[in-house]
Amino acid sequence: MNLIKYRYLYFAISLVVIVPGILALIFWKLPLGIDFTGGSLLEVQFKSGTPPTVAQVQSVYSQYSTATQKIADPQVQPLGTDSLSIRSEAMDDATKAKIVAALQKQYGGGKDVVILNFTQVTAAVGREVTNGATIAVVLASLAILIYIWIAFRKVKNSYRFGVAAIIATIHDSLVVLGFGAILGHLLGWQIDSLFLTALLTVIGFSVHDDIVVFDRIRENANIYRRVDFEKVVNHSIVQTLDRSINTQLTVMITLLALVLFGGESIRHFVVILLIGVFSGTYSSIFNASPILVVWENQEWKNWFRRKTETVSA
Repeated sequence: MNLIKYRYLYFAISLVVIVPGILALIFWKLPLGIDFTGGSLLEVQFKSGTPPTVAQVQSVYSQYSTATQKIADPQVQPLGTDSLSIRSEAMDDATKAKIVAALQKQYGGGKDVVILNFTQVTAAVGREVTNGATIAVVLASLAILIYIWIAFRKVKNSYRFGVAAIIATIHDSLVVLGFGAILGHLLGWQIDSLFLTALLTVIGFSVHDDIVVFDRIRENANIYRRVDFEKVVNHSIVQTLDRSINTQLTVMITLLALVLFGGESIRHFVVILLIGVFSGTYSSIFNASPILVVWENQEWKNWFRRKTETVSA
């Protein structure tokens, strides 16, 4: 089974997935939640079991929106059948009490409206979280590069393995970020600290699978010294294919069960994690190792040769 033969097809598939995400990041941007921008999160339960609609909640909020508290357009998401999660710009406790009282009076059905959670995040804390998230991703990437370089130091051009793993990691990160922007625009999902957790987890899964394939390439390169590097890489991918797919498939089935039955509060996190794990499985098999072959053969020297010869003729 010659998988490595179709490496440029795999690269093209990755571009088809990544480019829309990049465009979404450019034009729609990431819909950052209050964890990064600051604001208020109010989660309320309606004992009547019939919470108001999004328009009705926004109508209540607009009544108490002022020049200093611009809360007229909150993000509303259901939590089960009788609760709502409402995200808005920062508001004080007095305004929160008035809003809860108004919700109870107008839509409480004569029963109490219970505050499940009320969280305030200032803009300064949001900036601190954003900076910390950026530093965490950068440091994780550097640590991966250094670890792989040291682990494969006895292999010729060992740094290539680290660079290939970083490129695959960037691929997975762009997929996750791109889907975050697309789902945020289409479904109103916001980027919070759980999204960052999912992103770092995806990076870890991706690198783990890369190392499994790379380690087999290292072993086979020592055994088949006279065999062409491309054949060694292909043989290594085929040998680890079952293990990679079975391991990641087990994780994805678990995540799919959580998406279907895990509840609304973690659904966004699990969906992003599911997308990232699938992307990591794909990139470790069809991107990271083929990059080593392209680099070993220096194939970029021939990409435009035919076009040049045609022009010369």
